[in-house]
Amino acid sequence: MSEAVEEPEEPLEYTLHIPNDLRAVTICRRTLRLILTAHGLPHFTEAAELLATELITNAVQHTKGPAAIRLRVSAGALRIGVWDSDPTPPRPAHGTAPDAEHGRGLALVHTCADTWGWTLQRDARSSGEPGKYVWCELTPAA
Repeated sequence: MSEAVEEPEEPLEYTLHIPNDLRAVTICRRTLRLILTAHGLPHFTEAAELLATELITNAVQHTKGPAAIRLRVSAGALRIGVWDSDPTPPRPAHGTAPDAEHGRGLALVHTCADTWGWTLQRDARSSGEPGKYVWCELTPAA
């Protein structure tokens, strides 16, 4: 008797293009929650909303152009990535007070995500202007 082998699921991927508008942060957070709930991934929701909020807020506050958020679930891990139109490398603030209103975003990403990073990336939708893609990953608890 042979044992049935499950085929690996295709990666789940969503991209939402957003304008340079702080209201987009709330829209992205709510969309993220809906996507994770619809795909039976509520265990990621709280941390994913925090991380996405920080990345999107940075993109909107520190650039003048559009941005995009990409969610990708593959092999049980969730990757949240935000593209923006500024190629300047992200720099986590050092020495920011825990109760400071600004400057803690990347420190939170560093602390809460299992891994994070960034790459230079061009916007394929426009004239190919350079920008950056800042991403972080959450993996399921073992």
